[in-house]
Amino acid sequence: MGMATAKHVLKRILMMLAGYLVAVLVGLVAVAAIYGVLSSLPDAPQYFDVMGVTPIAVLVVPPLGMFVYFLTIVVTGLQTLIFALIAEFFSLRNFLLHMFFGAAAAAGGFFLIWPGTTEDMDPERWADIGIIAAAGLFAGLVYWLIAGREAGFRRPLSAG
Repeated sequence: MGMATAKHVLKRILMMLAGYLVAVLVGLVAVAAIYGVLSSLPDAPQYFDVMGVTPIAVLVVPPLGMFVYFLTIVVTGLQTLIFALIAEFFSLRNFLLHMFFGAAAAAGGFFLIWPGTTEDMDPERWADIGIIAAAGLFAGLVYWLIAGREAGFRRPLSAG
């Protein structure tokens, strides 16, 4: 592997990491925003109000915010790494694919936190999964904007 190729791969890894860390933050903000908007709808479940206020508490209390951020990284890190590596190895640059990967990674993280979800057919759990997956769509788009548009470990031929 030439020095230029090694440099390119290192740059891609750093872009993947930066894209992921920013995408997690955007995903968490999206979760708060979606719950906030939905809580204002008529007949919204009561706990949507709590979910809309809790993220504000997370922002006001930095240690709590860091805990939620790192917990999100722990529960979404592995599947996101797998998706990112697939995108890099196959040079997948489609923004819709990255949005789908983001939604899948977020939903996967939710199942890790709430393992009984598949047996618990409570409509509120399905609403939560939808909200988390929707936030993952936003996170995937942000990841694509930062790292996914140029995905590919192989160095472009035109690079000098």
